[in-house]
Amino acid sequence: MLTPHHDGSSLYVSDAAPHLGDTVRVRLRIPHELGPVAAVRTRSNPDHEPRFTDAAVVDSGDGWDWWEAPVEVENPVHGYRFLVTMGDGSSVWVNATGTWPTETLDADDFRLVAYDAPPEWVRSTMLYQLFPDRFARSSQANGRTAPDWAMPAAWTDPVDDVPPGRSQQFYGGDLDGAAERLDHLVELGVTLVYLTPVFPGRSNHRYDAASFEHVDPLLGGDDALARFVAAAHSRGLKVIGDLTTNHCGDGHEWFRAALGHPDAPESDFFYWLNAEHTEYVAWLGVPSLPKFNWASAELRRRFIEGPDSVVAHWLKPPFSLDGWRIDVANMTGRYRDDDFNTEVRRIIRRTMVEVNPDTILLGESTNDAAPDFQGDAWHGAMTYANFTRPVWGWLSEPGSRSTYFGQPVGVIPSYSGHELVDAHTRFAAAFPWRVRQGTMNALDTHDVPRFHTHARQGTVPVAFGLSVSMPGIPVVWAGDEFGLSAEDGEASRMPMPWHLLGADVDPAAVDPATGVTAEDARAMLDLYRGLIALRRRHPALSDGGFRWLHVGDDVLVFVREHRDESVLVLASRATADVRLPYEAASGWASAAVVYGDVLIDVDEPGEEDDGGARLRVDGPAFVAVALPGVAPAGD
Repeated sequence: MLTPHHDGSSLYVSDAAPHLGDTVRVRLRIPHELGPVAAVRTRSNPDHEPRFTDAAVVDSGDGWDWWEAPVEVENPVHGYRFLVTMGDGSSVWVNATGTWPTETLDADDFRLVAYDAPPEWVRSTMLYQLFPDRFARSSQANGRTAPDWAMPAAWTDPVDDVPPGRSQQFYGGDLDGAAERLDHLVELGVTLVYLTPVFPGRSNHRYDAASFEHVDPLLGGDDALARFVAAAHSRGLKVIGDLTTNHCGDGHEWFRAALGHPDAPESDFFYWLNAEHTEYVAWLGVPSLPKFNWASAELRRRFIEGPDSVVAHWLKPPFSLDGWRIDVANMTGRYRDDDFNTEVRRIIRRTMVEVNPDTILLGESTNDAAPDFQGDAWHGAMTYANFTRPVWGWLSEPGSRSTYFGQPVGVIPSYSGHELVDAHTRFAAAFPWRVRQGTMNALDTHDVPRFHTHARQGTVPVAFGLSVSMPGIPVVWAGDEFGLSAEDGEASRMPMPWHLLGADVDPAAVDPATGVTAEDARAMLDLYRGLIALRRRHPALSDGGFRWLHVGDDVLVFVREHRDESVLVLASRATADVRLPYEAASGWASAAVVYGDVLIDVDEPGEEDDGGARLRVDGPAFVAVALPGVAPAGD
């Protein structure tokens, strides 16, 4: 049965970037099969006092009525829902989690956000994450001496994921080597490069920064970063860096100045457990990662606030980064009864806007991120609860054992399609729509196992297809496009097997470190290129609404609707035969398959039945079907 629908896209919301006091027109689309509707009202909760506005029908056709109501934006995050009164006097509520016969929580309301809007380009971003030590190595790296903490490795050596190699194995990748591979990213179709930390540290991951003032000389130093960003920009790519605002390394110049010196100006930058300032609070108790105390005004001045701060420095020429990803954003500024998280993220964003408003700010928050991600600073979340874990649950081999993103479950939970949709809806609904558009749809990252390791046979296209077609930023973690696999996050940080792409390489050649053949790597690369191209060809996949049409245990169908064109998506983990109501989508007569293989039979409504569309696929499949755009009257 079709249900009423609303989302934050332009089909349903007249202004995605309102100011306080503005009136926004919001629309609810109601199927005729629901029955006669007597009235539709919005229910807002400004200043925590409910308020209603009346809606009127502005268009009717194709089995739907479009109701529209005015909503005044009275708070920076203004929640609203719809109350639908039926002809028989009964009523239902419609909010971001669905349609309900009982009154619903304010936490589940749709949201209008009056904070500054993100840059326009965020919605169409295709993100590629690379780990500098493992991505590529230039000839200049050969003349550099490995640091005293490092365990040098040849590029084709397997990853040592057991301490101390886990953090000290050193392959010597650098930024000039990465710049030499930028054409690979252009050909892949990505638009944004996310560099994990480039500041000096005493580990291969560099999340234990010894300074934020310069780029690690092992990566080529400051000039190498400037060259990398310039080379990326010349190819139309944007670049963001990675900052650890929750902690630094115990070798950091600020921490060394404060350790054992209570009178040092930097002593206020950290949490101390004794009067001598020799014992301190560290991230998760790891002594090499002392935690910042954001009560310090001087820490704020040096690190995040104003034109001379670390945040500002790397956004300005000659480096000109296009934004930041903030590590452990969820823990930043939080310790016992201290909570400076909101202040810190807003200061970071204000500083960024002062330097270059056309920049993006992403924050890591690996579980329920929504409470911190309401549009006041973060443009999107690097999180796993709303996309990554549900997709793994649906498409992993049943019984697969994994570290599963740090959760001690042993076996990866096995989800039905209904459970995937339920989990996704619960975690995604609490984001304002525009934050949801900037949140990362990652199958995996440098911190977790690779999806390919546990994927059901034939489902990698399905999983990455969902990444490129659901609301959010699709993500490629370097090496996914080669079909690399790994059992945990440390093992997933393997060197890129570039030699497999050589024109004269035997297709059966095997990379000794990863076990991937040249033939398989090339096939996976073609798959990723094709799905990224699909996303970039069809604006509806970046900017369209999002409406579920069918949810089954083994198959999901949704549509991304836009004024210019709509795209229907079918994703299945097994052979599937789905029948949709004729009114589920518009324009079946001109349906065109633009990705994948599917049989479509359409019956026009007649005297005997209501008609419908039947979609059949053989085995696991990802399918995209182009349909006409949706343009209700009054647009």
